[in-house]
Amino acid sequence: MTEPGYFHLHLVSDATGETLITVARAAAAQYANVSPVEHLYPMVRSRKQLDSALVEITDAPGLVLYTLLEEDLIKLLEDKCRELGLPCMSVLGPILRLFQSYLGAETIHRVGAQHVLNAEYFQRIEALNYTMFHDDGQHVEGLEDADVVLIGVSRTSKTPTSIYLANRGVKTGNVPLVPGVPMPPQVEALKRPLVVGLYASPERIVQIRENRLLGLNAHRDDNQYIDKAAVAEEVAYSRKLCAKNNWPSIDVTRRSIEETAAGVMKLLAERRRGPGR
Repeated sequence: MTEPGYFHLHLVSDATGETLITVARAAAAQYANVSPVEHLYPMVRSRKQLDSALVEITDAPGLVLYTLLEEDLIKLLEDKCRELGLPCMSVLGPILRLFQSYLGAETIHRVGAQHVLNAEYFQRIEALNYTMFHDDGQHVEGLEDADVVLIGVSRTSKTPTSIYLANRGVKTGNVPLVPGVPMPPQVEALKRPLVVGLYASPERIVQIRENRLLGLNAHRDDNQYIDKAAVAEEVAYSRKLCAKNNWPSIDVTRRSIEETAAGVMKLLAERRRGPGR
């Protein structure tokens, strides 16, 4: 440990390191009282590149995770960690062995195979471009081309949820419900997209709005934005609108962005399967 509450986390990858970062941060998030000092070594594909990483690992001992496929590099890394008395683990190794056991086939040992530019990759890019263009009620005339349209009052995580969904290849637009501003008629006329309402408890929304104003060192001339009764009316209107149009809604009060997006994707999958399937 470098100091109480911190530890060194070394991530050695023969590709971009995205897989390692995702897994490592998901695991580290389960420990509230300690935080990792991340050391990322991407594109490690030669002895020289690995030697540079080993120098840093020696200077700042800690937990070592890797996604390497070259056996010689794996042996060098594991031998050095054993010499230093450091825990060292392949993130993909146990999963690949499980796949091999089940499928009865060897892996192709292709470095960075998960990052090949395939149709799925371009679908994600297209979805991201679409989502950014149709964020926060922009260009509502093009929402019929969306897979999902999120609606909700201010501070119900519409934009981050939209971006998360876009990263999964789901073209997502979002439209804010603003007091005193009529909803664009194009939204209620939508046929193709799945429209989902996001709402939260008035207390939670007020808390988030107050924190946002504080963080921006800003103020609003009207106090309706953070008035609990006024916010409760906003939420009630949002839910009535969804009920009127038979749009499903999700309570995001205690949900993370990932959980909200998972809920939306479940609704989308059910819709695509159709009734009775």
